[in-house]
Amino acid sequence: MNTIIVSALLGVVMMFSGIVVKNRSVITSIAVVALSLLLLVNLLNTYGIGVIHINTYSMLNFEKFGMFFNSIAIASTLIYVLLSGKGIEKVGVNTAEYYALIFFVLCGVSILSSFNGLLMLFLGIEILSIPLYILTGADKRNLKSNEASLKYFLMGAFSTGIMLMGITLIYGATGSFTLGASGVTPLNGAVKASFLESAGLILLFVSMGFKVSAAPFHFWTPDVYDGAPGVFTSFMATIVKAAAFIAFVRLFDTHTEVLGPTWKILLAFVIIATLLIGNITAVFQQSVKRMLAYSSIAQAGFMLFALYSNNDMAKEGILLYAVAYSLATIGIFAILIKMEDYTFDGFNGLAKTQPVLAFTNTVFLLSLAGIPLTAGFFAKYYMLASVVKSGGSLWLVIVAVMFAAVSVYYYFRVIQAMYFKEGSPETEPITKSFTTGLLLLAALIILLGIFPSVLLNWFYF
Repeated sequence: MNTIIVSALLGVVMMFSGIVVKNRSVITSIAVVALSLLLLVNLLNTYGIGVIHINTYSMLNFEKFGMFFNSIAIASTLIYVLLSGKGIEKVGVNTAEYYALIFFVLCGVSILSSFNGLLMLFLGIEILSIPLYILTGADKRNLKSNEASLKYFLMGAFSTGIMLMGITLIYGATGSFTLGASGVTPLNGAVKASFLESAGLILLFVSMGFKVSAAPFHFWTPDVYDGAPGVFTSFMATIVKAAAFIAFVRLFDTHTEVLGPTWKILLAFVIIATLLIGNITAVFQQSVKRMLAYSSIAQAGFMLFALYSNNDMAKEGILLYAVAYSLATIGIFAILIKMEDYTFDGFNGLAKTQPVLAFTNTVFLLSLAGIPLTAGFFAKYYMLASVVKSGGSLWLVIVAVMFAAVSVYYYFRVIQAMYFKEGSPETEPITKSFTTGLLLLAALIILLGIFPSVLLNWFYF
């Protein structure tokens, strides 16, 4: 509860800081201090220190899994601000308001990691989404940003309507908004659920599919990610997406029996469609930013395995995947917003002009591709191993490995451009602190790729 309250209060503090402080760099420094404080509060809350006890009437359930993910989300946001703070300052004059919206998003993240009822799921999704609609259109002078914001809002409103309809049907079937209050009844050793509840769960699945950009509900993602300011695309594609997946896993953790065998078939279809569309379409992109948008769809396909497996290894895997994917994507976008040209040709010869940027970008791309010695390798391994452990279909694992091989192609196109093509890429001035931050981030990704137990042991501590 501490994290929800403190993140909301810090969002208000950031809004008022914009009235008192006019220097944008100082505002960024305030945001860094506030994020550090929020991380400390969440860590203390995780281990039962200084907990604010408020009766939530079973609408929230603060488990260690959710609290641990909060730490991951807040720490990733802190790294994001340290690396991309200058980019946030350049978007517009309302720097303090941008940070306030980010803190409100973190408030939604904290609710989604701990909700225990469908009403809190709805509130968490809306608190998460509404600030993002504003951040997407933050570059008011850019027509693409305005278009992306409108498209994101319309798609978000549409998916929210589907969610509310699903919640209504489930409440009609069970008489409760609480998770696990299923109307399932035994029937010859199997289960039998009412049509209303099954239909409601399908609608919730469709709505959450929109939120995590899983196919065939992904079509808004490329345009929104491409049109939004790059610095905010980084935040949307990482922390926000990971939080939506945590909510997805929590929602269906207690409802898989209701849908029966149909659930596995439906989910397998969505996973394959997501991997197919994300990877194949990314191959044909000419813009690195748009390629990363389709790449995020493909990564969603792998994260869906946590939903498919629904076991302890899947929960470990989704936490590791959230870290590996978030850190690598934050690093790539931090470099991308420094580039003058977002096309693949814009990276030609980067290794000669900016060797540190090229090296760290290579580490980030290798992690997204799932190459060994990077965090992305073990993230994908845990996802696929969870399917095998659950007794799932081996053919689905083989298909996922094949598409992972396809992803290597378009990630290596950037590496090829940086090291094996001639060019003089134009970049903004690169500071020593920025390159140091990139090197530390790359080192962290390699460390997690060699010793993933560092993260997982912390979870079980």
